[in-house]
Amino acid sequence: MSDTATKVRDHYDATGLTDRIKSALATIATESETLTAAQLAPLDQFHTRGILATAELGTATGLKPSMRVMDLGCGIGGPARYLASTFGCQVTGVDLSPSFIDAAAYLTARSGLSDRVTFQVGNALRVPFEDAAFDAVLLQHVAMNVEDRCGLYGEVHRILLPGGKIAIFDLVLREGGDVVYPVPWASDASTSFLLSEEDTRKTLEQCGFKAVFWRDDTKVALDWFEAFKASAAPSALNLGLVIGPDFPVISRNLARNVRENRLGVLSAVLTRD
Repeated sequence: MSDTATKVRDHYDATGLTDRIKSALATIATESETLTAAQLAPLDQFHTRGILATAELGTATGLKPSMRVMDLGCGIGGPARYLASTFGCQVTGVDLSPSFIDAAAYLTARSGLSDRVTFQVGNALRVPFEDAAFDAVLLQHVAMNVEDRCGLYGEVHRILLPGGKIAIFDLVLREGGDVVYPVPWASDASTSFLLSEEDTRKTLEQCGFKAVFWRDDTKVALDWFEAFKASAAPSALNLGLVIGPDFPVISRNLARNVRENRLGVLSAVLTRD
């Protein structure tokens, strides 16, 4: 593993994460109760706009029960579980963080979805799957941690069937100034590799993808930040369990970066040639 990948893994990896989640869940359900996507949404959707973004991206991708889907950079598995339960597809989650994968497997078992959703530790630049193994690959707030963007998109191209789809929900550079750190994906610029929207599209096209859906979601994200701030109430389940005590600071910085046009939010679906 490269030094950068190790730094990225260490940024996310959290000792005792599954135990903290178990303790928080005990306030809303017994260990024997099956959990729903709605119950877990405040905790397991580690990206801007939460479960709403996952729902829209799954619909835009046209997922079907027969499809094999990879959630690359899956975190603790919220999007993977949502896609499997909503669209009926088989989903494989891959993430660099062992603690995330451990928590993802636990939450999936608690949700009764272990027959349709599996997880394993892996590097997005070298995923342990054969060529053309998947119908769709989901990337939500993942690419900004990957310096070798051509390597990332090339690996997705490799594991997709011809005509398969890559669905991305990403943060892109804007012209409002330097990014303010820390943010959810990085403590500083050393593990943050953002591209502009134009360069993102150019790189995807160079790697053999053609856009079928491309949308600027920055305004929608800003509205979501405002609504979240206005309605947020104390809860045992929140992203602070995953991110740690710096969650209030980094979430404010993310909202600030988008509000000040330092960052934009992009949703897109592209097909593999």
